[in-house]
Amino acid sequence: MEINGKVAVVTGGASGLGRATVERLAKAGAKVAIFDMNADLGKELESELGADNALFCQVNVADEDSVKAGVDAVIAKFGAIHINCNYAGIGNAIKTMGKNGPFPLADFNKIIQVNLVGTFNTLRLCAEQMVNNEPMNEHGARGVIINTASVAAFEGQIGQAAYSASKGGVVGMTLPIARDLASYGIRVNTIAPGLIETPLMLGLGEKVCEALGNMVLYPRRLGKADEIAHLAQSIIENDYINGETIRMDGGIRMQPK
Repeated sequence: MEINGKVAVVTGGASGLGRATVERLAKAGAKVAIFDMNADLGKELESELGADNALFCQVNVADEDSVKAGVDAVIAKFGAIHINCNYAGIGNAIKTMGKNGPFPLADFNKIIQVNLVGTFNTLRLCAEQMVNNEPMNEHGARGVIINTASVAAFEGQIGQAAYSASKGGVVGMTLPIARDLASYGIRVNTIAPGLIETPLMLGLGEKVCEALGNMVLYPRRLGKADEIAHLAQSIIENDYINGETIRMDGGIRMQPK
């Protein structure tokens, strides 16, 4: 799909991987809707990109009404949705059984609701709008959806039961949703990042980040947010990538801890 002139919804778009993707898509000529809970960062990015090119919506992806309101705002301003990139996510580190007892069910549910249910909630409502698009090529292309999993979906570490389950769910639903939406000309893919240099990761300190980077097969460093954004752009532009989960991790295979 040609990005120039299209409309993209990016969840978690105010920072990290989402922000890198928002900036890359905007540079390629897309109108971009930034869905995020952080109003300060979201409005700042909207201002940087300009009101003609960007729209910030304070959205809780796990809340149906919140996402509906965001989607309605995008349609009202830009008239369509062609691309949906889902980066919004949270994590925790709690053992199934620890010093304080079993993993609190509420904490487990929260991760599932945001990472898995929130991803599905957003993509289904964006897909509802994509089906209204006029076909963009002879094969009837109408939209592209990109979800975000993690290498934890495959090699979850100690304390990552909830996070791994949520990201494993994203991987597991990728192909069925691609099959569901194929007749509408909507492609669905997932990116599974490894250790990426985000503000959250950098907050661990230089020595910790260096040690983590040395765990990577090659190149021995943390990944860059724009490298994930670059992959998202490639998926959008290449019409033959569909129903796939792509690891982008420098070849790392996570150890138990």
